[in-house]
Amino acid sequence: MLLTITTTHSPARDLGFLLHKHPDRVQSFDLPFGRAHVFYLEASDERCTAAMLLDVDPVGLVRTRRGPGGGAFLLRQYVNDRPYVASSFLSVAISRVFGTAMSGRCADRPVLVDQAIPLTARLSVLPCRGGEHLLRRLFEPLGYTVDTVGHPLDPNNPDWGLSPYHTVELRGTCRLADLLTHLYVLIPVLDNDKHYWVGSDEVEKLLGKGEGWLAAHPERELITRRYLKSQPSLAKLALDRLIEEESPDDEEVATRQAGEESAVETPICLNDRRLEAVIDALRSSGACQVIDLGCGEGRLLRLLLNEKRFDRVVGMDVSHRALERAKRHLRWDRLSPAKRQRIELLHGSLMYRDQRLAGFDAAACVEVIEHLDRPRLALKQVNLGGFFVVAPRGS
Repeated sequence: MLLTITTTHSPARDLGFLLHKHPDRVQSFDLPFGRAHVFYLEASDERCTAAMLLDVDPVGLVRTRRGPGGGAFLLRQYVNDRPYVASSFLSVAISRVFGTAMSGRCADRPVLVDQAIPLTARLSVLPCRGGEHLLRRLFEPLGYTVDTVGHPLDPNNPDWGLSPYHTVELRGTCRLADLLTHLYVLIPVLDNDKHYWVGSDEVEKLLGKGEGWLAAHPERELITRRYLKSQPSLAKLALDRLIEEESPDDEEVATRQAGEESAVETPICLNDRRLEAVIDALRSSGACQVIDLGCGEGRLLRLLLNEKRFDRVVGMDVSHRALERAKRHLRWDRLSPAKRQRIELLHGSLMYRDQRLAGFDAAACVEVIEHLDRPRLALKQVNLGGFFVVAPRGS
């Protein structure tokens, strides 16, 4: 099976940075069910096309399969369409091979990560159990132009009609991470099948990959049901959480209304401007996992939590009392499950080495560094590394 992704964004070779795959090299990746090869069909500043060729080994899958099997059932596993069509195998390959790109991370081109660029994805053979109409119902609400060519069951017998297989081209202007995520979720939905057991962990996977678009999709029920292989209990759980995520809580509504009513009367607050500047810097950096060192009562944490691009938000403070105030300010007991999974509060000091601080994309200190001696501040910047946002009082 073959997936190609093309861009005409200038310079188009930046696609290599976004995918974390060099245009001048062929790379191969071992997968549990075969091997994926990534190479570029073209790579100029005007146009760049990356391809992923997935070679599934059906014989190897059957030979390593545990449990009883035989007869026609075993023969069906040897003789099927799985090595040739886009399916859940391709979704897994996308997550393994392009996982960093799908998560929206790129240290070399952080600004480009959040930029909508012209992209075209082409799937050589995509099974669509529901026909072209379903294909359009799934992708067009997401902003894609869909071109598709249906394939007959047998070219020598046109009277037999069309097969469920299509060659599909999706064109749109969007983030590469969004394109990969949409393909990851919707390919097995169109195929209406998965090659692995679907358990409760698939609910979390669907909600995580569907964050920001699935709740508002007109076909969210069909997507949820098919992605979870028509398991009613799991589908109901996922849909309930999608509806909860889509509906703003009472506090958010009240806060927004109060802000609208007093916008004209309220003077400009320097603290608000400072926090807005920090948020803008974090957005521009491309950071997804952020720690607020010296989080205090959690004002910056609340702003970070309201932006879904920050998928992990951690606040640390040396004061237990400050952390309790932060919980009250965040309305901890009323946070939705989706937000609770993204936030964590830690007791600690930035003056000491702490393994819990490892792995973050960015660290922020707001109204904290003026309390540190200059030698210690310099040491902290070296120890933390990466992207370090500072905002002293009065800045």
